[in-house]
Amino acid sequence: MKNSIRDNEQRKAGIPTIKRLPQYLRILKDLEKQDVETVSTTFLAQELNIEPIVVRKDIASTGAEGKPRIGFTTKEAIKKIEHFLGWDNVTEAFLVGAGNLGSALMGYQGFQNHGLKIIAAFDKDDKKIGQEIHGIKVLSMEKLPNLAKRMHIHIGVICVDAEHAQEVSDIMVEAGIKAIWNFTPVKLKTPDDVVSQKEDLSSGLAVLSVKLASKLGFVDIEEV
Repeated sequence: MKNSIRDNEQRKAGIPTIKRLPQYLRILKDLEKQDVETVSTTFLAQELNIEPIVVRKDIASTGAEGKPRIGFTTKEAIKKIEHFLGWDNVTEAFLVGAGNLGSALMGYQGFQNHGLKIIAAFDKDDKKIGQEIHGIKVLSMEKLPNLAKRMHIHIGVICVDAEHAQEVSDIMVEAGIKAIWNFTPVKLKTPDDVVSQKEDLSSGLAVLSVKLASKLGFVDIEEV
């Protein structure tokens, strides 16, 4: 069973770079399927509408080495980016909150391609406990601490109502979980040795709505 946080190797990249790497990876894998052996920074820059120097620095930060007038080897760039992101190993995770969003995340097969496998879900609702959702068993919250410690689970996914988010986070931290993917609007309070990433769906919807309003001529997005 593979279940580990990335090896303690030196990595230097800003958040904008990290957010762009999956986009490069998607393009590179499409090229690999077409048997394209090398790719230029210019091509990648045009695909993502950014400057070539940004692409060169982003991919170089993963350890991939490009060659003048040739670019990056497609397979090597894929391998380096996946390793940099920790997606070449599958890390097992626990999910709390087996409602609509939690169930949808459990059914998303793409996570395993990105190094994450949700192996168990937890809930306080007696009606959900004991169910299997997309092949994943829903267990009582009471079982989470012991199982997380015993199975060395390092990643937790929170999909509960906002008022219960901090409580669930505290339980995860106490159980030894070191990384929390938070799908609630709450800003969690965690110890310094625990990392968390908040996915604010309302913020994403707000940006989409304003972009639509801008396209329709109702608002100048530069002024928002």
